[in-house]
Amino acid sequence: MDIRRRPITTVPPPNAVAELPLKTQKLNLINHHSQQPFIPLYLTNSLFFTLFFSVSYFLLHRWREKIRTFTPLHVVTASETIAIIFLIASVFYLLRFFGITFLHHHTLISNPSSNDEEIMKEEDSRKPGPCPAAITESPKKVIEEKPHNSSIMTLTQEDEEIVGLVVSGKLASYSLETKLMDCRRAAVIRRSAVERVTGRSLEGLGMEGFDFGSILGQCCEMPIGVVQIPVGIAGPLLLDGKEYSVPMATTEGCLVASTNRGCKAIYVCGGASSVLLRDGMTRAPVVRFSTAIRAAHLKFYLEDPLNFHTLALTFNKSSRFGRLQSIQPAIAGKNLYIRFRCSTGDAMGMNMISKGVQNVLDFLQNDFPDMDVIGISGNFCSDKKAAAVNWVEGRGKSVVCEAIIKEEVVRKVLKTSVEALVELNMLKNLTGSAIAGSLGGFNAHASNIVSAIFIATGQDPAQNVESSHCITMMEAVNNGKDLHISVTMPSIEVGTVGGGTQLESQSACLNLLGVKGASKESPGSNSRLLASIVAGSVLAGELSLMSAIAAGQLVKSHMKYNRSSNQISNIVS
Repeated sequence: MDIRRRPITTVPPPNAVAELPLKTQKLNLINHHSQQPFIPLYLTNSLFFTLFFSVSYFLLHRWREKIRTFTPLHVVTASETIAIIFLIASVFYLLRFFGITFLHHHTLISNPSSNDEEIMKEEDSRKPGPCPAAITESPKKVIEEKPHNSSIMTLTQEDEEIVGLVVSGKLASYSLETKLMDCRRAAVIRRSAVERVTGRSLEGLGMEGFDFGSILGQCCEMPIGVVQIPVGIAGPLLLDGKEYSVPMATTEGCLVASTNRGCKAIYVCGGASSVLLRDGMTRAPVVRFSTAIRAAHLKFYLEDPLNFHTLALTFNKSSRFGRLQSIQPAIAGKNLYIRFRCSTGDAMGMNMISKGVQNVLDFLQNDFPDMDVIGISGNFCSDKKAAAVNWVEGRGKSVVCEAIIKEEVVRKVLKTSVEALVELNMLKNLTGSAIAGSLGGFNAHASNIVSAIFIATGQDPAQNVESSHCITMMEAVNNGKDLHISVTMPSIEVGTVGGGTQLESQSACLNLLGVKGASKESPGSNSRLLASIVAGSVLAGELSLMSAIAAGQLVKSHMKYNRSSNQISNIVS
């Protein structure tokens, strides 16, 4: 196997080396010039373990006696003071032993030099965050030599040894962040290990300029880089009397330009209007009984309005924003599927509703002890799958958006006619989709716009499946002169807090739309507005693409904008 090795830079003066937890101290990564401990490590560990438990027992015993004799706890004797000091010392040692540190510090030799001070200054200057040392500047020399090749990372001799341990399986790749306390360094080492194991180069996969600490424990595990997706801007979209510049992350040429043309047509005609029909996330666990009769008993119990108040109180304890709206049970033999719907504030809300559902299931177990909970999700929700229940009942935000496009704008901006658009919509979006047996796909390309906005604003891209459910309607109005166009989208699943919305780039796109974070004045209003903007953007995209098809311009446009060209003059001509 042809293995590509990373260039090894000269190790800096090893006055300070990152200290690793106990499990990796055997890896011989400590500088050879550092002093050896006077006491063997196993004796030191035994001493502090014994000290911790002995002193803890002594203090607990003493404080118990004080409580019995009504002696104030803050009055301590000399022996108790010494015991408290030993307890604190042992706690700090044990924290270090288990790999828990408050500062990513270096082990200094007995005669510190000027290089030691520089290293400490570098540590103090690192940016705060979930992983304080997540962003590490590359040496200027490397940047100057390879300005366009961010995938080549220089590894120190110490890093090379760690890579070897990961490749050999002696050190788990997933534990690098915990062991090294440096998220970016862990990603670089993991990336090098992947290249050596696979024999494939990852050159071109970006790393520079990204805060790997920001995704630790919430967005992505075992990262090795970031994929770049260009973000274009469409608009202004005039929606409900306000203008919005819509960010769209996509690699499909012509998509942003087409949506932008639709925004222009809507703008010059006075804008679009939207209305939120419903707002509620769903989760549907599946439970099983020994007989269908027992399953029916629970179904009747859940459908009884007298029981809803009690169940709602139990559900609402899980969150400040999660409020139970409805319960919809469906039975299949002795199995019962219970579809909960609740408001979730400005969060998309899957975690929020799941906690509330768990509370209700625990409560129901008291009255139905023979209920067997098979799964917290039984696919009656239905999440990240095309399903009739979402198309009919809705999930997340249900929005309808409409606009009237003047005949003159249809002719001059969209290069087609009202009659051609109405006929094409009926034959393509309605009849054609029906022949295909489409489920929620009575549109031209709603998923294109939804996906682009989802990626740009940090939404869950997989929820594009049900969020793109859309029916596009067109008809001639005002004596057949103007065009009325509308999109109805019953299950737009978006949030402005949590998940990928907190990442720097995605947060900037949310800020551009004016919906960053949670609304303090009206909880949930930011996510509802984002859903309306998605629907308005889909309206613009549908209008433009349908016009291009009606005018026979689709192929010509894609040949012009969706083909690689290094000559700007060829594109603008």
